[in-house]
Amino acid sequence: MFVPGTMGTASYVMTGVTGNAAFDSCCHGAGRVWSRHRAHREMSARQLRQELVGAGVAARPTSWRSVIEEAPEAYKDVDAVVRASGHNNLGRLVARLVPLGVLKG
Repeated sequence: MFVPGTMGTASYVMTGVTGNAAFDSCCHGAGRVWSRHRAHREMSARQLRQELVGAGVAARPTSWRSVIEEAPEAYKDVDAVVRASGHNNLGRLVARLVPLGVLKG
């Protein structure tokens, strides 16, 4: 299964664990901690652009304002979510993938 992160964090490939305590289910992403509206209040386009450039991620959105609601800060820590999934025998880590670029239209 694919566990997506954000444009500024890792994503993961995991295998499921049959018969786990979550009825053969596992995480399907990190989940939001900020609403889309709050992301626009908390983050500026300039901040997000600097953050992505600093992380070595090439981003070419149609509009930086449209990307703010997908800022890494708007989501839970996907690394912690994947660790918890492994610790609780819900999935097994296969690969950790890091973003090289972002396209958003």
